[in-house]
Amino acid sequence: MNNHRRKQISAIIEQLEELKIQVEQLFEEESEAYENLPEGLQDSERGERIQDAINSLDYAVDSIGEVTDYLTEAIQ
Repeated sequence: MNNHRRKQISAIIEQLEELKIQVEQLFEEESEAYENLPEGLQDSERGERIQDAINSLDYAVDSIGEVTDYLTEAIQ
């Protein structure tokens, strides 16, 4: 791989890392919102939707990390 493509991939990695931080912040905010719900609402349909969103955000953070790892391997 030439240096130009390595630099492009490095720039993409930086962007992904910034996005990962943003998604992690959303994950934390949503988790906190869920924890602040009364127990009755946590067990409601609304609580389940929030929990589904939390799970999806957590998966997204992990996935972004995996993509970053693959790209890092590609430029080595």
